[in-house]
Amino acid sequence: MIYDKEKIVPGIVVFIVLFTFPVWYNLAFGSGEGAPKPELPAQEKQCVESKEYMRTQHMDLLNQWRDAVVRSDMRLYLSSENGAKFEMSLTNTCLKCHPNKTRFCDQCHDYMAVKPYCWDCHIAPTE
Repeated sequence: MIYDKEKIVPGIVVFIVLFTFPVWYNLAFGSGEGAPKPELPAQEKQCVESKEYMRTQHMDLLNQWRDAVVRSDMRLYLSSENGAKFEMSLTNTCLKCHPNKTRFCDQCHDYMAVKPYCWDCHIAPTE
């Protein structure tokens, strides 16, 4: 026996509707138009790692590269994706395929409100 069932059940229904409203609204009217669309290189199809890995782990990879180069003087990176060797260099490796910071890096970083400190030491490429 539930006391005040006529008040509790509608209250739970109203809570569930209000709590899940953003999800339903986004499914019905969300178009994803604000999602970033970084400019990808036309001629290169292979990055140092897979697209999924780079999308989520590039910041960690760049930190590992920085530490390996600065602290251990290790300059070659062996890709786990295809076994290819790459120079561990933001300027000579990454920016070779992604030379436009505004149309590549800034697209996602601005969308995610992230301020990377890469350009505190490196010179940002000019367009």
